[in-house]
Formats: sequence, C-alpha cells, structure tokens
Amino acid sequence: MARKPSPTLTDAETRLMNVLWAKERATVADVAAALIRRHQVAYNTVQTMLRILEEKGYVAHDHVGRAFVYRPIVARRTARQRALAYLTKTLFEGSPSLLVANVLEDVRIDPGELERLKRLINEA
Repeated sequence: MARKPSPTLTDAETRLMNVLWAKERATVADVAAALIRRHQVAYNTVQTMLRILEEKGYVAHDHVGRAFVYRPIVARRTARQRALAYLTKTLFEGSPSLLVANVLEDVRIDPGELERLKRLINEA
C-alpha cells in the first residue's frame, strides 16, 4: 500500500526547498550540485523529490529548452507555519501553549533568545 503523502516537508524535502528558496529558480542539476556538497544525493533522486514537491504543491516548473526549471510556490514562512500547525495539532493536542511550555521546559534557550521571546509574547 502506498504511503499517504505528508502535509509537511520531510527532512530531505526541506533540504531541496532550502536550495530553491535561496536560488529562487533552479534546474535539477543545480539543486543536485548544491546538495552534493553536504549530502550524497543522486540526480535521479533529486528529480523524483522535485516531482513529489510539485505534487504536494510546494514547487512548480517551467520548460526552458529541454530543462525543467523549478521555483518555489510556497514561501519559507508559510512552510514553517504549516509544519508548526501540524506539529501542534498532532503532538500537542492542538494547544500552542502546551507546545511553548514544552519548549521552555525542555530546551536550553540562550538568554538573549529568551528576552526576544518575552518581547514577542508581550506584543501579541
């Protein structure tokens, strides 16, 4: 049975999207070249993953000559919001305060970052 597509990005998909967000437009070869520096990845794998990202509605492509040139159609901020909403819904009973409490209790936060969080809460 085929696996149900994830509404959020997988780790590997996020790596590809990071390349596209940085470049704004890229061919499969461009993305593969950017990823090969840190991750062993095959051209065909990148091609397949870009097709999946297109099916999920994260990227679109244009034909330029014989190449497909991909571009993100979901902004990084929107992808983060989707992932956070999914995480909140599935692991934190839909409660943003439970999520934040878990972060504050379980994650070591730099004092400067903590001050920034306090300001954001006060502004909300």
